[in-house]
Amino acid sequence: MVNIIVNADPRYNVNKEGIKAVVSRVLTRLRISGKIELGVNVIGDRKMHELNRKYRGLDQTTNVLSFALEDTNPESLQHIPRIGFVAAPDKWLRLGDIIISYPQALEDASMDGISVDEEIRTLVEHGMNHLLGIHHT
Repeated sequence: MVNIIVNADPRYNVNKEGIKAVVSRVLTRLRISGKIELGVNVIGDRKMHELNRKYRGLDQTTNVLSFALEDTNPESLQHIPRIGFVAAPDKWLRLGDIIISYPQALEDASMDGISVDEEIRTLVEHGMNHLLGIHHT
């Protein structure tokens, strides 16, 4: 069972079913199953700018941020024994949250000649990878 909590500012027309389908596809591709929960939040640029400044030290907006409930950065764990995801008493694996800036997704989609829904699906997949410890260099 997968519980995907999608929250979007009412100003933004977001395909919640498309977002859920991407999450399910990523989990299936990586053969991850069980009781899994994560959040996907679609917000505006002002809030995204604030989050990016607060958590990454970058005074600018960005298109996607991921907040994993476990630190999956191998460099920060090099001196700590790796134990993997911690099982909650209720047996749910809570991955964390993906935050997407709708205005940035709209701008990126326009530049790439694709729909905003397609861009959001790409950003959700990117965020999922980060939540699961798959990082780019």
